[in-house]
Amino acid sequence: MIAVVYSGSRFADWRLAEKGKVIAGFKTMGINPYHNDERYIGQVLNKNNSLINYAEKIKKIYFFGAGASSDERKETVYNAFKEFFRYSKILVEHDMLAAALATGGNEQALVGILGSGSNAAYYDGKRIYDTNYGLGYILADEGSANWMGRYLLRNYLSETLPIDLENKFTSYYPLDRKQIMDKVYRNPNAALFLSSFADFVAEQKDHEFVHNMVMEGFSLLFETYFVPLKEKYHYPKINFTGSVAAGYEPWLRQAANDHDMEVGVVIKEPIHNLLNYYLNKN
Repeated sequence: MIAVVYSGSRFADWRLAEKGKVIAGFKTMGINPYHNDERYIGQVLNKNNSLINYAEKIKKIYFFGAGASSDERKETVYNAFKEFFRYSKILVEHDMLAAALATGGNEQALVGILGSGSNAAYYDGKRIYDTNYGLGYILADEGSANWMGRYLLRNYLSETLPIDLENKFTSYYPLDRKQIMDKVYRNPNAALFLSSFADFVAEQKDHEFVHNMVMEGFSLLFETYFVPLKEKYHYPKINFTGSVAAGYEPWLRQAANDHDMEVGVVIKEPIHNLLNYYLNKN
């Protein structure tokens, strides 16, 4: 039996398969070694009945996650998993490799993640080339749900939202200034708070302010990440994964065209394609 896992900060998507058939599929709390230690990861694993029932039967685990970008952070996940899955071989990799495999298999491409956060890299068909991106929800995440949440809150608190949008916002979220500031600056899960406004933004897609906001974020995404990657690797096509990429795909393609680039494959959740990739290898 194999397990394939794709984890963001909010949720981890799991698929367990044996002899080419899916045995179980479920979500757990996210596993991000940038924020979570071995103890926390162990608690996540021990709360899931499917994992408890199949732990000794799983022989290979392919884990891909946000935050698993250094040997030290990969080791955090590996150690927690090895304690729980004692009979498994375990691979821990960054979510950028998962995005590359899920959207293009072994094909060369520029790869983008655009969901709660954002990131980008070049994939030569075998490995991801490191970049200076992926700086997180405070310093970067251009175009992502986190970025949109920051943009929306900043305009709300500075009273520069259009009045109709402001009225809708206050009816959805009865939050005062102090509550918002505390959640952003004192809450250890500020990134999750910021991305929690994604559903509201999506519901207001027809509003001019929202359209302009999203397109501004996408423009920053291309200018900051993909134009430099195109110039370095001379490759104009980008494959994307993530909820924002899938939810705003026509706008994303327009932003790419505006920067003389092309969007290739766009998928919301990499887990299905990742599972197929590894089923074909086992």
